[in-house]
Amino acid sequence: MGVTAAEESAVSGSETTDLHVLVLAGGLSYERDVSLRSGRRVLDALRAVGMQAELRDADVALLPALTVDPPDAVVIALHGATGEDGSLRGVLDLCGVPYVGCDARASRLAWDKPSAKAVLREAGIATPDWVALPHDRFSELGAVAVLDRIVDRLGLPLMVKPAQGGSGLGAAVVRDAASLPAAMVGCFAYDSTALVERYVPGMDVAVSVVDLGEGPQALPAVEIVPRNGVYDYAARYTAGRTTWHTPARLEPTVAESVAQVALAAHAALGLRDLSRVDLIVDSDGQPHVLEVNVSPGMTETSLLPLAVQAAGLDFGRMIGNLVARAAAR
Repeated sequence: MGVTAAEESAVSGSETTDLHVLVLAGGLSYERDVSLRSGRRVLDALRAVGMQAELRDADVALLPALTVDPPDAVVIALHGATGEDGSLRGVLDLCGVPYVGCDARASRLAWDKPSAKAVLREAGIATPDWVALPHDRFSELGAVAVLDRIVDRLGLPLMVKPAQGGSGLGAAVVRDAASLPAAMVGCFAYDSTALVERYVPGMDVAVSVVDLGEGPQALPAVEIVPRNGVYDYAARYTAGRTTWHTPARLEPTVAESVAQVALAAHAALGLRDLSRVDLIVDSDGQPHVLEVNVSPGMTETSLLPLAVQAAGLDFGRMIGNLVARAAAR
């Protein structure tokens, strides 16, 4: 389910060119480079539709700048903890500066994958079985014994990834028990807690959800086909490593089911304005939510811009709509 032509018209009519917009990008997370690429693309898109936009890093100069020259709205193009753990949004709330996207509470919830999965499960939304394992417990209880129990409980193959993190950093598919210790070590390099979940084979899809004033709408699903079978950091941001199909090659009834599940996940986590829901569609056509991103990538290989294009929307006009709505809050 995409955005209608009438809604696209509403986007183009919503732009307010005298708004002062601040795009925040960069930060100190592992995803800094990707964030800068996202920020520059958002900046160019806003300027292309006539908005007064500037790009700024989230550093010690930010708060003084917000005090001296507060923007009408902020677009958060920061990835990783800085942009997604809710802390920056909380600071913007303290400063009285409106921003595109969900509030600090919802951001904190979505950022912590085990907590988000628990909320999704409580809402009746399918998500693969999992266990969250802090590094300290992993060491104290004995790595071999813990890993044996994980395999007994969840079976093989498994997906190992940081409980808090993005861009596929520290993530690995484990197909045999002997590979699990190395995957855990790689994961702990990016986060102190590992999320180990049952690997669900099927089609990787991402559904972007946007609210342009008439309630959340699911954009066409993007099908992800990584060349090496794993959608890791290199597959996401290196040209030629991944093929995308938009809309995803799904039967109409399955595509509708995927869209509805994405909208349900967006609502269950209390999100606002935009999000990206990552799912696996299994061989029976059933969608399983893997995670939900509140600050989706905006680069030339990112999934939300691909979905925006497939929906027949102009990227700058869509972002401009979200900015105008945030400024009015």
